[in-house]
Amino acid sequence: MFPALETELKQETLPDPYEDFMLHHLQYYGYFKAQKSSLPNSASHQRGWRNSPRYMNGSFGERDDFISDSLEKEMLLWPTCLPSTGHAQIDAVNRDSLLLSSPLLRSRQLLFDELDDINPRLREPRELFSCFSSRGPLQAPRWPIECEVIKENIHHIEWVPLQPEYFYQPTGNEKVPEIVGEEQGTVVFQLDSVPTEGTYFTSSRIGGKRGIIKELAVTLQGPEDNTLLFESRFESGNLQKAVRVGIYEYELTLRTDLYTDKHTQWFYFRVQNTRKDVTYRFTIVNLLKPKSLYAVGMKPLMYSQLDATIYNIGWRREGHEIKYYKNNMDDGQQPLYCLTWTIQFPHDQDTCFFAHFYPYTYTDLQCYLLSVANNPIQSQFCKLRALCRSLAGNTVYLLTITNPSRTPQEAAAKKAVVLSARVHPGESNSSWIMSGFLDFILSNSPDAQLLRDIFVFKVIPMLNPDGVIVGNYRCSLAGRDLNRHYKTVLKDSFPCIWYTKNMIKRLLEEREVLLYCDFHGHSRKNNIFVYGCHSNSRKHWLHERVFPLMLSKNAPDKFSFDSCNFKVQKCKEGTGRVVMWRMGIINSYTMESTFGGSTLGSKRDTHFTIEDLKSLGYHVCDTILDFCDPDQTKYTQCLQELKELLQQEIHKKLNNFGQDMDLEGNWSDIPLSDIESSTSGSDSSLSDGPPVRLLSVAEELNQKMVLKNPKKKRLQTRKQRNEQYQKNYLMRELKLTENAPTQLSGRDKGSSLDPPLTSPKNKELIQSKKPGFTASCSPKRSTNASLGPAPDVKPNWSKTRYSAARKDHAAMAVYPSLHIYTYP
Repeated sequence: MFPALETELKQETLPDPYEDFMLHHLQYYGYFKAQKSSLPNSASHQRGWRNSPRYMNGSFGERDDFISDSLEKEMLLWPTCLPSTGHAQIDAVNRDSLLLSSPLLRSRQLLFDELDDINPRLREPRELFSCFSSRGPLQAPRWPIECEVIKENIHHIEWVPLQPEYFYQPTGNEKVPEIVGEEQGTVVFQLDSVPTEGTYFTSSRIGGKRGIIKELAVTLQGPEDNTLLFESRFESGNLQKAVRVGIYEYELTLRTDLYTDKHTQWFYFRVQNTRKDVTYRFTIVNLLKPKSLYAVGMKPLMYSQLDATIYNIGWRREGHEIKYYKNNMDDGQQPLYCLTWTIQFPHDQDTCFFAHFYPYTYTDLQCYLLSVANNPIQSQFCKLRALCRSLAGNTVYLLTITNPSRTPQEAAAKKAVVLSARVHPGESNSSWIMSGFLDFILSNSPDAQLLRDIFVFKVIPMLNPDGVIVGNYRCSLAGRDLNRHYKTVLKDSFPCIWYTKNMIKRLLEEREVLLYCDFHGHSRKNNIFVYGCHSNSRKHWLHERVFPLMLSKNAPDKFSFDSCNFKVQKCKEGTGRVVMWRMGIINSYTMESTFGGSTLGSKRDTHFTIEDLKSLGYHVCDTILDFCDPDQTKYTQCLQELKELLQQEIHKKLNNFGQDMDLEGNWSDIPLSDIESSTSGSDSSLSDGPPVRLLSVAEELNQKMVLKNPKKKRLQTRKQRNEQYQKNYLMRELKLTENAPTQLSGRDKGSSLDPPLTSPKNKELIQSKKPGFTASCSPKRSTNASLGPAPDVKPNWSKTRYSAARKDHAAMAVYPSLHIYTYP
């Protein structure tokens, strides 16, 4: 056909030296783990092209068979330009010959589209920390080298109960078993060499500890031996020890978070060798929280392998005689609490699992992301990237979800929404909400398409993969609560948080971030609610409460607005919501989802299922659309309703303290911090600071930051300001006394140099005071705010009533105005 082409077909193609160099370079430093054989070579690509009948016919069409990057499914493009249409055939032959002969042009970095348009472009660069390949196995989780891991793959089916699962109703006759310990019992399961307080993470590997995995469970003496066989050395598992204290009674000890001596709440373990129609009792003996939802009807979760296989039944709430009580064994340290329950297994010789909540592992997340990457439609508007690597080397994934824009101006006009989950690894309910959100936003629903058209979604579905893998409840492998370290300068100790904050900081430089929401779980309160940050700006007064109020109207049987709180406490300054709020995101929230269930509407006194949590992810999307509706009727109605609710709350608090309701001025000038209840009921832990071994490093970095950005002078307290004012006033009076003739002449002219002791505002304030009320009084904060319709009589507050108190608060940044997107 073409002599030049036939000559080139006989030549041998050599591998690309640049690709070989980069492959060995990345493998040497441990960044790229794929095998060379799994990577398509440019030479093999060209051999495929040569043998292709489409190539032999001179046609350059689709070449999906030769493309390795399944995340993009793009076509090879050869960059060239035709000087004129008259020479098109000659140039095409020359181009074909050059494609095969030039070693510099044998790179897989050049792509071309489906229509053979000659618009050269480069393939997106490969991630330094490569994401998994859709044609290969998933990236195996990396464990600390101290952890033993069994080789079995644990998998559970998803299932929605046919009937509502109601709370357990205590009878008052529940047995409180006495804790006897291993001195009077038999240890049937116990983990060895678990790192605790005083040690720290050093290295990790796939599969955890080297060597042969020990058999920790007891050896059965025969078929009649009914001893249960326990196991928890799998992903997200947590059980430290099991002691048999009766024929069918076991005391269980949970493992603390690795490299700490606290945070025992999450449990997830397996039992085998069960007996049917026998009542077993399990008692967890080392819980740390004095209050728990187990005390008000929450049941543990159980999963039967035989039921899942035969009847397609998954996790379900089980348990009787449930009791949460204080441990009677005092070891001189912090008090411990116990959870006890009884249960009957459905089958003989079954394999069953128990868990604090529906497990959602790192492998579950990777399987979900793999399905998205393999979906040819979803992968067009959902880009999967590696945000960073965790301490153990596990990938922290970042999803960017938005529809392609037609013009750069349209892309720049999009606002951003940032969502994250699983910063606390034991709060698996946050992952199920995130899963529901992703299911909807990646669907072909018209609402989902509209959201993708007007927003850029940045989603981090699992902020703490290390903690999830090892079965921690609250901490990372640094032994610290990551949600208290968003202000950290220790990038190497807290990479997940450091990179998340910097990603959002860069995002704020590009576009407005309308919403930040971090999904969490709560172990002491039912329903779903948020913690936000109230704004002192008059321009945005109560605006941060509109989104939660809208969400409560969209999900009235799950979301409780009465449980929401917007107070910013000093101990929460390192949390994600407060740090992002300080950075300028007005609508910055922590969304708390209960481990229990609902006390609202049609779901009253029932446990939440996986489907309930996923539906909340949909409601979040629905509420974002309501929040940004160009018709601001809903927004305005919510603002008015919030003012009425707040007005009633002010009346209620003043009535509790016997204050007069007929006050002059504007009641809305009262600082919300004086009305808002404390968030002490939240699942919070005080920050332990940076790891002890890194205190000097943190101090040195902080000093560098201070020298680089000098800290502004701290605002004085009201007492300090009053003392300074009195001192300055006395000094002026002294000078006036010394220069009496001169000053008197000046006063006669009406030009007094010293301000009056009582300003007109203060006079107005004093005149407006009522007996028994002082401007500085702060009503006692209550944790249960019952907000209802506003009363008929509206109070008339003085604008200056809390002027002194308002000055006490730290200076707030001036945030950009809230722009409501108008659809074209």
